[in-house]
Amino acid sequence: MNDKIDEIIKKNPKYKREAYLFVLDALEYTKRKLKTRDHISGHELLLGFKELATKEFGILAKTVLEYWGIKSTDDVGEIVFNLCEAKILTKRKEDKKEDFSNFFDFEEEFVKKYQIFSKEEIKRNIHQE
Repeated sequence: MNDKIDEIIKKNPKYKREAYLFVLDALEYTKRKLKTRDHISGHELLLGFKELATKEFGILAKTVLEYWGIKSTDDVGEIVFNLCEAKILTKRKEDKKEDFSNFFDFEEEFVKKYQIFSKEEIKRNIHQE
């Protein structure tokens, strides 16, 4: 499998090896969570991807993913379809890249949900309630 990933990267160096490995990890994570070995949808994979990235990297998730070349859910779809083309994954006729398009916003999910407040902001918010 590593040779196949090397071939993908040689053809299209947009994503680092870690990006491909993380998407494969997210696929396995999602299947375990859903208790299935069957095909999962793009949306199911993206939800598992988001959860795993948050668990693994916390507040640094967006930074780590961007370093690997993954800046949006569209990139996850591109990686999945590259893995399908290399015959590492399989797809169904109804699967399409658009399934991954703008499913969630990385800034919203990986940054804003981790907003850090100063002590002063916390005190202000408490006193406003």
